[in-house]
Amino acid sequence: MGPIRKAEPRVADAPRTLSAPGASEHAPDSVALPDPFRLYRGGMLHGGRIAYETWGQLNAARDNAILLFTGLSPSAHAAATPSDPAPGWWQRMIGPALALDTSRYFVLCVNSIGSCFGSSGPASIDPATGERYRLDFPEVAVEDIARCGFEAARALGITRLDVVMGASLGGSVVAAFAALFPDGARRLVSISGSPAASPFAIALRSVQREAILRDPDWQGGNYPPDRPPRNGMRLARKLGTITYRSATEWRQRFGREPLAGNALRASPFAPRFAVEGYLEAQAERFVRVYDPNCYLYLSRAMDRFDLAEHGGSYPAAFNGNRAERVLVIGVESDLLYPIHEQAALAEAFEASGVPTLFRRLASLEGHDAFLVDIPRFDAEIRAFLA
Repeated sequence: MGPIRKAEPRVADAPRTLSAPGASEHAPDSVALPDPFRLYRGGMLHGGRIAYETWGQLNAARDNAILLFTGLSPSAHAAATPSDPAPGWWQRMIGPALALDTSRYFVLCVNSIGSCFGSSGPASIDPATGERYRLDFPEVAVEDIARCGFEAARALGITRLDVVMGASLGGSVVAAFAALFPDGARRLVSISGSPAASPFAIALRSVQREAILRDPDWQGGNYPPDRPPRNGMRLARKLGTITYRSATEWRQRFGREPLAGNALRASPFAPRFAVEGYLEAQAERFVRVYDPNCYLYLSRAMDRFDLAEHGGSYPAAFNGNRAERVLVIGVESDLLYPIHEQAALAEAFEASGVPTLFRRLASLEGHDAFLVDIPRFDAEIRAFLA
């Protein structure tokens, strides 16, 4: 294991960036999946597609590609592009002279299968019926997301990736990728991921799903696109947002600051604190861009992931993996994916004979640190890729 280096805590000055910068008005590129595409848990998909965006240039040898997997809710729009100049969810990490240096690398970010930002999922059209799949879409697994990234790279003529990288759900996808494709990449970077869903995370996501499923507007998944179960989605997002940051940061950012203008509200149960207003704003932004059925599908995929399914143990899952180096990053204040889960991933890689660096970051931003505490992550990733 590599040495552990700590840094001083820092609290972001700006409000949290939405984890799912919603979709763009610009349609992403997409590639066709093999047809039929057999999913990990037994389903089958015809006419499947995976949306992606790219930055930088693929070199003549096609060996300078970084495959980037996202968290549960982002689109493939990780940074601005000429066709879509809106800032992406990792805007300060991708570009010339940044950690993912596009003067050196070709960066390929894929939208997860099951999502609603251009890839096939419950919100997309079933070519067999001309209607949305809704709950007829087959069950999605973390392994399917990994394989779809592999297939997208192959469709672009990339036979072996230089780097496979991901954060949150994407950090677990990197582990699945390593298990499924032992020669798929020279280097791997897993950020705030997990080798298996913890009881805490499963419990949390079960309540989030229940909030959606019990919303009368869900209608068994058959809600009209313009009338989704907004109340259930709002509650699910608020609960998730609470766990994305640390209690210390909540205290430092909001304290007991009152919500502006609340004194004029008639109800004694109306929001009275700034933190309540923040949660409401995050929830309202999210329900405008994310499909509830897609949320249900990917949430359940995260629950069911267990790296030990590949060989019987975490280290066995990586037996035969031919990566040259692995970087695993965890955040000490992460409530949702606690740092012992990243430690377990790093130990599994190391036990399988893959040279591994494990970095514990002291950021106060919790699970969302990779979106907010950019200087810490920039330094670690830049050093690893160098």
